[in-house]
Amino acid sequence: MVLLSIIADFRIIFDRDPAARNWLEVLFCYPGLQAILLHRIAHRIHNLGLPLVPRLISHVARFFTGIEIHPGAKIGTGVFIDHGMGVVIGETAEVGDYSLIYQGVTLGGTGKESGKRHPTLGKNVVVGAGAKVLGNLNIGNNVRIGAGSVVLRDVPSDCTVVGIPGRIVYQSGVRVNPLEHGNLPDSEAKVIRLLLDRIDALEQQVQALQEDKLKEQELVASRVPNSEYNDPHSCYLKDKEIEEFLGGTM
Repeated sequence: MVLLSIIADFRIIFDRDPAARNWLEVLFCYPGLQAILLHRIAHRIHNLGLPLVPRLISHVARFFTGIEIHPGAKIGTGVFIDHGMGVVIGETAEVGDYSLIYQGVTLGGTGKESGKRHPTLGKNVVVGAGAKVLGNLNIGNNVRIGAGSVVLRDVPSDCTVVGIPGRIVYQSGVRVNPLEHGNLPDSEAKVIRLLLDRIDALEQQVQALQEDKLKEQELVASRVPNSEYNDPHSCYLKDKEIEEFLGGTM
């Protein structure tokens, strides 16, 4: 079973990474593969209940690859960690088969509670660079999490999550390339654009009202004797009357 998982881990790299050219390069130059291979060894020792050794293997893997996977984490078949620097996978995290994880991803816990405190990822999940999935969450199958997103709630299958905190964007009936984790809808930019359009419309209304008011003032000024509206120091009749009452002290 472990051998089959290792073979699947090896083969998936050629499917997911166009830069993979030959098996020697993949075996010796892909830290994601190396970290997962060492984790599978550490995980089996961890399940046997031996102390220290699995954590030591995990620590060595982190030193050489920059990827930290707790020995207790469950990693499915054909999981690919691309580049991988800064990836952290917690003790009770579970990663489904054929998931794709980019650099800087954290599958972490919140608080100091015991038991299940890290996320569970379904199959074929894509977690973009720098994304954080925090807490005992359930992420469904075929979910895409955009780069830099922070996911704090459960996500059903076949959804896309973007933003801080992560918001769900459905893409029904659309097939997407799992490598295009940066080609995601920008809901924040859409909202900002709508707000800018609304502000522009309001500014046009205010300008139109000001022009109408100016025309009304000019019409009144043309009919008022002594041209009170033409006084550069007072725009309104009431201002003129107040100034006269105060003896020109305004």
